[in-house]
Amino acid sequence: MSQPSEINMTDMRSADSLWPAADVWIKKPHVVNKRLCGVTETEYRDVDTAELIQVLSPLLGTSIKIADISMFLHTDIVDKEHETAGRWCVGVRTLIPKVNKTGECLYKEVIIKDIVGHAVTFIPFEETDVGQTIVKSSNIYQIQLQLKPEEWMLSLHALTPEQWCSDGVAYPKFSWLCTKLLPKLSRWALESKTSEFKSTLSLIPVEKYGILYQQLKEKYKELVKVWPEVTDPEKFVFEDVAIATYLLILWGEERAENGTTTKQSFVDLGCGNGLLVHILNNEGHPGKGMDIRKRKIWDMYGPGTHLEEKAITPSNDFLFPTTDWLIGNHSDELTPWIPVIAARSSYSCRYFVLPCCFFDFCGKYQRRQCKKSQYKEYIDFISDVSTVCGFYTEEDCLRIPSTKRVCIIGKGRKYREAEEALVEKHRSDYIRRREALFINSGVSMNVNQSGHYRSNHNDDGQNISTPANDWVNGFQPREKTETIRNCTALPRDLVNEVVLRVAKALLSLTESNTESSNCGDAWNTGGSLLISEVVNLLDQSSLQALKKECGGLQTLLKNNYQVFRVEGGSVFIRDWRTHTPAQRSRVRSKRKAPPTGALKTRLCWFHIHHPHGCPLPREHCAFAHGETDFKNT
Repeated sequence: MSQPSEINMTDMRSADSLWPAADVWIKKPHVVNKRLCGVTETEYRDVDTAELIQVLSPLLGTSIKIADISMFLHTDIVDKEHETAGRWCVGVRTLIPKVNKTGECLYKEVIIKDIVGHAVTFIPFEETDVGQTIVKSSNIYQIQLQLKPEEWMLSLHALTPEQWCSDGVAYPKFSWLCTKLLPKLSRWALESKTSEFKSTLSLIPVEKYGILYQQLKEKYKELVKVWPEVTDPEKFVFEDVAIATYLLILWGEERAENGTTTKQSFVDLGCGNGLLVHILNNEGHPGKGMDIRKRKIWDMYGPGTHLEEKAITPSNDFLFPTTDWLIGNHSDELTPWIPVIAARSSYSCRYFVLPCCFFDFCGKYQRRQCKKSQYKEYIDFISDVSTVCGFYTEEDCLRIPSTKRVCIIGKGRKYREAEEALVEKHRSDYIRRREALFINSGVSMNVNQSGHYRSNHNDDGQNISTPANDWVNGFQPREKTETIRNCTALPRDLVNEVVLRVAKALLSLTESNTESSNCGDAWNTGGSLLISEVVNLLDQSSLQALKKECGGLQTLLKNNYQVFRVEGGSVFIRDWRTHTPAQRSRVRSKRKAPPTGALKTRLCWFHIHHPHGCPLPREHCAFAHGETDFKNT
């Protein structure tokens, strides 16, 4: 048995913190091992030591001595006081590789939790075509929390490390487990936070998702090369591929449950770039997308993709009685309305929404609970809307490159069709109560795209008729012309003032260190500040101007990438000496490329403002050291 790799866990609040950390690795190994798609698990059951040995004996067979594994599991030091059915918890997980187009090559492990000994053991095995079980004894390993008198240690060791067999997928090198996995487990145990949401892909078969996602990713990857929009092509293409994969699997499971082969129809409300519609149409589902503004890429999809440029208002003009599913993918002001539209369209209509921006029925959503995150509170609000509308409501987490990845699904109804009139009354009453929250002195308000409120009454107090008035007062769709709100239109003087103030604050944090330094390199790299701390550096007028921009202060700092590096909610001075040429290229490539032949088109901020000047020689700096340094080839 190997000498364990260890990490000190003195700050750990409770020994029980091991289990949430271990469960992340057991249930979601893909968050660390990026070559995995996910896992499926059997039900776990509690056993005593005698039952554990009975379970392991036929599995291990002659490939490994039961005495050796018993010693590894510490069953020879059983505390008789704790010798109950609750000491051991046993289950099996199947590891699903990310690249797995055929559904073959799945890896299985017996998971043994030692509740008393604070350890988790992983025993990998394979099943042959004839049903024979073969244990991979070389790759048996254990994670254990060792409770020593003066310190706690989290350790990881293998039964036979010298025989460890790495396949580069489910089983990386043993050194990777020690240097990558163990620190992650330590961090998770110290944080010991329970997620507000479900595990990813909890409502669909993960193995089917992994296979189909790889197929669709390969099929639609060329769109990245021809993406005509200003948005990041990789993020949007592969995010919509993932959402489409989820829906296709979800709908496939629904057809299997209902015993039908007819593919579901859909309408995507607020479809944006239309890629999700394009993929679903291409994969055989009849449907269309609607959005107030046509995108450049729409013309590239061809006649098989059905997209309509139209303003959508929650009214009787926008009901879809023959449609199976309504989709709201980052549908903004339409998000709370989609369960309502689905419920009123027909008794059989279902919906899928992926909320992003926070909107109520007739305005921006107003927080009312400080004990939840704003995102969790909003997800709960949409789920509440769904329940009031009469749906069986489920939540799931998608596997997409976004922080807002919780979807809400309404599949069936909780009431009989004959009770529709009664449920409709509950819906209408609920919407009216929400609308009343936005009424101030008898005026119903909504927000337009710029964040300004709009009234449904003119200056004389008369009601302004809108298509939405038969459902609610105050709803306003977004403007057809998209307002640029990425801080690029802010006054240059304001931007320069904010940049200089933040940079001086960062440099002041380490000013004394560089002054007292005796080494030759005393260039002040500055300290770091949380974005929330940077806010306190600015006056109210600057904050108000930034508040109207998407992303606000953080966006402004990221835009000034020459000066700042923003990571994990903190801002740092960018030290260009630590950037390799490839990294410098990546930083610059996030912005539009300069005109062909232009080498230096902007002045170097550090050369002008930093007390020690630019850290790079003039010939190595991508920015001009003075007006005379501007060059063109």
